Amino acid sequence: MYLRAAADSDFPFLVDILLHAFNWSGEPTFTKDQLLNTPAVSHYVAGWKREQDFGTVAETDDGRPIGAVWARLLSQADPGYGFVSDAIPELTMGVLPGHRGSGAGTALMTAVVEQAQGLGIDALSLSVEDANPARRLYERAGFRKVDRSGDSDTMLLRLP
Repeated sequence: MYLRAAADSDFPFLVDILLHAFNWSGEPTFTKDQLLNTPAVSHYVAGWKREQDFGTVAETDDGRPIGAVWARLLSQADPGYGFVSDAIPELTMGVLPGHRGSGAGTALMTAVVEQAQGLGIDALSLSVEDANPARRLYERAGFRKVDRSGDSDTMLLRLP
């Protein structure tokens, strides 16, 4: 596995990862068409790659993408599920089934935190449902609960 910065051309793969992130439990919450046509969800990928967007893609040695993490600023007028403020980018992350538990998630999280620090970003946020196993990864990375909505927590990572 190797990591590379997310590029404009990664849009289709990020859509696939977003779909996996929303359907993490294996039970379909969204289809791809619903995801792209629901503004409260599509804003995580719409117009990728904007000037402030950044992220990382994990690929197999033969160049097949297996996971991605990206950050984007959303606004109070159009907040994400993990929205904290207009100045704090929200993360979206996912690893394809079959590659979970391989260390790809940890490597992706480390890379995006390093990207954020290099850009002078003070914090990152995300949202995670209670039963999502990725919660452990986020907690290990230092994310802490700052809000609650339904069965999900909004988590924040303050960066040094």
